[in-house]
Amino acid sequence: MNSILFSHSYFLRFDPKQWAIGLPYAPLGTLYAAALMRENGYKVSLFDTMFVADPAEAIAAIEENKPDFFVIYDDGFNYLTKMCLTNMREAAFTMCKMAKARGCIVIVSSSDSTDRYEEYLNEGADFVIIGEAEQTLLELVNHIKAGEKDHTIIQGLAFINDNKTYKTLARPVLKELDSLPLPAWDLVDIEQYRQNWLKNAGYFSINMSTTRGCPFKCNWCAKPIYGNRYNSRSPENVIQELKLLKEKYPIDHIWFCDDIFGLKPGWVMAFAKLVQKENLRTRFKIQSRADLLVHEELVEALAASGCENVWIGAESGAQKILDAMDKGITVEQIHTATKAMKKTGIKPSFFIQFGYPGEDKADIALTIKMINELLPFEIGISVSYPLPGTVFYDRVKKDLNKKTNWTDSDEMALMFSNTFPASYYKQLHKYVHKNYHMHLAKNSLVKIIKNPLGITGGSFKKALSVLYYTPATFIERFKLNQLEKV
Repeated sequence: MNSILFSHSYFLRFDPKQWAIGLPYAPLGTLYAAALMRENGYKVSLFDTMFVADPAEAIAAIEENKPDFFVIYDDGFNYLTKMCLTNMREAAFTMCKMAKARGCIVIVSSSDSTDRYEEYLNEGADFVIIGEAEQTLLELVNHIKAGEKDHTIIQGLAFINDNKTYKTLARPVLKELDSLPLPAWDLVDIEQYRQNWLKNAGYFSINMSTTRGCPFKCNWCAKPIYGNRYNSRSPENVIQELKLLKEKYPIDHIWFCDDIFGLKPGWVMAFAKLVQKENLRTRFKIQSRADLLVHEELVEALAASGCENVWIGAESGAQKILDAMDKGITVEQIHTATKAMKKTGIKPSFFIQFGYPGEDKADIALTIKMINELLPFEIGISVSYPLPGTVFYDRVKKDLNKKTNWTDSDEMALMFSNTFPASYYKQLHKYVHKNYHMHLAKNSLVKIIKNPLGITGGSFKKALSVLYYTPATFIERFKLNQLEKV
């Protein structure tokens, strides 16, 4: 009982939008778990589903490795897995059944299985790990290897025994993140990831995590894995991994995939000093909050350490909606933070959310106005998406029918009753994107007129795109108006 085949349920091909973008990140959470099990004497291997076309391809990996345990361990750092897409759920069910049929003990850890553990147990999983999973996985596998039968003593677990489903007490989250071994990057076909990035972006980006959890209370945000606690690796530990990655896998860019990067007081400043001392400055992007980025010294430290892009949950330009979300920020802070980032050369990017209950036409107009005025580097638009365990979900669950998850990340379906029908929000998505790009083009045109000597090929091309985006925006706005009347 010493062999473990790890996998995960994110199939890039099953998410057409992300497959077309072609910028995948390896399953970091899976690699952490594999590293811990290997450190404790287990033989580990990985069936990486990222580029796989059919879950049935797992059969060959199972027959080749002959594992005692087949562990579907999703990457809890990847927001796409937190969306619990039905394409991925069905793929996980298929792999559970195939592994079970081949004599494996099947263990699952994911956001979706934490919320729907009974479904996964009924689809072939022997055990579902609830919440943060590394320590539970190690304890469980050691327990089974030792021939123990009473699994009720293991925290953070769900299983079926004598046709009865058991869910044990929750396991406290891991506080000492430095105690974990560095991710088992050697299990991944790095070259396949690199080639996708070089083809579609012209550079290679890899993912790292410095923290777990988020202490803020946005009422639509589900946190089934790491919860509301916030724990951080030390800057020294992060530098150790950064040094290893740069030596072993030449990288151009890092995606620090924390929910909130550098929230711990003084962390960013300490990290920036170590980056400079070790000559490890590397371009990176992060997620943060507007209320943190109003502090100029923090923004300056981020820029000094290599940060080039910060995504913030701007969500709405209407304070009424931000307050309804329990977002804990103000529209004024979004403006201040955006200007502070642009001042240091950091590119601010916005997550925008339409369709939150109570949002009306005037609120939507305020959000569009904010985007047009601040002109972020990128925008990611979604409609409000209810996930179990959130205040928002409890508010709208009476409106939810059989459909409670999107099939893939581009479905954009509004799954509850709101001010406008679902078709309106899909068209709003198209209009806001076209309108945003039109304003970017106009801004480039103004800059060229003011400073013709500063013209570059890129700025000229962007300015010229006004000829496309102006009529395209008009068309999309006309379609939106028609839906509004209906």
